[in-house]
Amino acid sequence: MAAVRTPAALIAALLSALPLACAAAPVTVRLGVERIALDTPPGYSDTTELASPRLQNLAETLTPASNRILIFALSDADVRNFTLGDQLDARRYMIAVTPKGLESQRVSQPQFAAFAAESLQDLGKPLEQPDLAKFLATQAIGKLHLLAELKREPAVVSVMQATRVPDKPAPTFWGSPTPQYLCFTTTLFLVRGKALQLQVYSLYDGPADTEWLKTITQRWQEELLRLNR
Repeated sequence: MAAVRTPAALIAALLSALPLACAAAPVTVRLGVERIALDTPPGYSDTTELASPRLQNLAETLTPASNRILIFALSDADVRNFTLGDQLDARRYMIAVTPKGLESQRVSQPQFAAFAAESLQDLGKPLEQPDLAKFLATQAIGKLHLLAELKREPAVVSVMQATRVPDKPAPTFWGSPTPQYLCFTTTLFLVRGKALQLQVYSLYDGPADTEWLKTITQRWQEELLRLNR
């Protein structure tokens, strides 16, 4: 599985320069002979229909070139902020991809198990830290830590990880930079014989952020399964 390549702070800076105008709506994509219905969670909009090379390049920093990007979603609040000329928060965002090598074939259960094992190998044991922010403050920027294994079933595997990202600059020259931490979930699952991967990102201020990640990840995966029954 690819490491976090572009920190949230840099994403926010890059997004602020992009022309952005889109609305969330279900779409259908062809993967091999199958048509897969895709949608974003409430409050988020897919940006891939904009066909913006700069936005596409930004999404590509979140996933290896061996994956096909299906959705790169930003919050509706960020879309509104942009249209008003305000700075984007880019605090939460998400992406859905599929491995290009499996795109044209029907993925069997053994193939999916092998794909999941390879994608999520060497994660280590879940972190047991009562104060996550305090722990991450002592860690190297970009180093990944497994927080929890959210689900492990024959057709779905989901984990949550965290990392420290570059500190947010101080608002004034006499201030101190603010440490920033990023948590994200990675969910691999089978839908109509196709392997999909969802990743949901959130800057971390406290336990409410990891609880949001757990909830939105489960709801998004379950909604995609419902759309493709």
